[in-house]
Amino acid sequence: MNWMPFSNSVILPDIIKSLILLTMILIGRLVLMRAVAHSTSLTVETKRRWVLMIRNIVAAVFVIGLAFIWAHELSTFAVSLVAIAVALVLATKELILCLSGTVLRAGSNAYTLGDRIEVSGTRGNVIDQNVLATTLLEIGPGHCSSQYTGRAVVFPNSLLLSHPVINETYMKEYLVHVLTIPLTMEDDWQAAEKLLLEISVSECLPFMEEARVHMKQLEGKAWLDAPSVEPRVSIHLPEPGRIDLLLRIPSPAHRTSRLEQAILRRFLSAFSSKTARRERLG
Repeated sequence: MNWMPFSNSVILPDIIKSLILLTMILIGRLVLMRAVAHSTSLTVETKRRWVLMIRNIVAAVFVIGLAFIWAHELSTFAVSLVAIAVALVLATKELILCLSGTVLRAGSNAYTLGDRIEVSGTRGNVIDQNVLATTLLEIGPGHCSSQYTGRAVVFPNSLLLSHPVINETYMKEYLVHVLTIPLTMEDDWQAAEKLLLEISVSECLPFMEEARVHMKQLEGKAWLDAPSVEPRVSIHLPEPGRIDLLLRIPSPAHRTSRLEQAILRRFLSAFSSKTARRERLG
C-alpha cells in the first residue's frame, strides 16, 4: 500500500499530536484513578467525588488540548462556514425578505383575506396569501374606479418592508367613502351642493342606522373616535376657476362602487335638468 500521500498530508503532525495527547491523558487518568482507589485515608463518598472530578478534568483537558492542536484547521473551517453562510444569504435574500414581510404582516395584522388594500400603487381585494406572496383581485383603473379589472396581481411579501399598506376596509362592514364632483365657477355650486346632499341622504338612508351602530362598536373595540355617518359636502378650490365638491358618505365595504354610481347618475341627471331649466329661463 502506498502511504506517501498520507505521510505528506498537512494534517499528519496534528494527528500524531492528538494521539500523543490521548495516550498521555489515558495514562494520567489511570494513574490518578489507581491512586484514589488504593488510598486508605479517604472515605467511599470522598473517593466517588474524586473519581468524578478526575473524569471531568481529564475530559476538559483533552478537549482544550485538541482545540490547541487543531486551531489552524478549525479557523480555516470556520472561514469556510462563514463564506458558505454569506453565499447562502445572498442567494436566498429575496426569500428571507418575503419571510420577514410575512412576519411583519402577521405581527401588525395589516390585512387579511377579503380586505381591500393598496400596495405600491396596486389596489385590489386579497384573495390569497402565503408565506411568500399575496394575491389581489385588481380594482381600477386608478383610484377613480372600484370595479374589478379581471386581473389577478401577485406581489412578494417583501414589498411590505419598503412600501406602506393602505387598508381601505379597515372598518370592515362599513367604511367612509369620499368622491369628488368637479365644477366650474360659472356653475351654481350652491344648488349643486344642496342637490348632492339630498341625493346622498336618500341613497344612504336604508343602511344609515346599521352604519351608525357599526361605527359605535368600532369605537369601543379599536379605541378611536367613531366618524360621523351623516353625508357631508366640503368645498375645495384646487385651482383658479374650478370648484370641487367633496362628498363624504358611509358605505357598505363591498358596495362602494354601486353606491357611488347611483349617486353620480342621479346627481348628473338632476343637475343637468336644473341647469338647462335655468338657461331657458335666463
